[in-house]
Amino acid sequence: MDSISINKTKDFDITGDGSSNNWKAANWVKIEQRVHLNMNMETKIKVLYSKTGIYFLFFNKDPKLNASIKENGKHLWTEDAVEVFLWPDISKEVYFEYELSPLNYELPLMVMNFDGKPHRWLAWSYEDDRKTQHRTAVQGGDKKIGASIESWTAEFFIPYSLLLPMQQVAPESGTKWKVNFNRMDYLDKKEIYWSWQDLPDSFHEINRFGTMIFN
Repeated sequence: MDSISINKTKDFDITGDGSSNNWKAANWVKIEQRVHLNMNMETKIKVLYSKTGIYFLFFNKDPKLNASIKENGKHLWTEDAVEVFLWPDISKEVYFEYELSPLNYELPLMVMNFDGKPHRWLAWSYEDDRKTQHRTAVQGGDKKIGASIESWTAEFFIPYSLLLPMQQVAPESGTKWKVNFNRMDYLDKKEIYWSWQDLPDSFHEINRFGTMIFN
């Protein structure tokens, strides 16, 4: 699948487990495991948008919680985490990367891609209407380092105001953005990766991103 269509919603409070009735308006999209790995751990996502921003809900099957970082803005991709890339204006190689760990710590980055090399900038003036909302939940175990679990969910909201350095950040019906959704897991020290659009070499292969269409 190279494209997904997402529906519009009224703004709502996130819970971390996707229990809001608003999510009934969105379908699950499966995120495939990288083809060179052989671990059966279901990963899927729902996406909605409102007049103020975009909502994301990840579901991740996982037997063990491998996350120890307890601070925002750190290298979350070195442990269990989910990740979203948003590229509204493909005329400029500037895009947004957002990561969230099962312990509910986040990493919001603006990325500039020069000659295929990503250069990341951490969001600085990051408050009030520019601030994300994010919560996580764990099923079948405790939300703590090394816990045996069944799955975990990540629910977050990214306001358009945080994306203002990029163009075309107030989508209308019919607007199209380039996007990708990823997951990282470190089960028994094995690095396991998932990507909605397959990226053989790097998560930053932006020309291989899929398309998100706003209904």
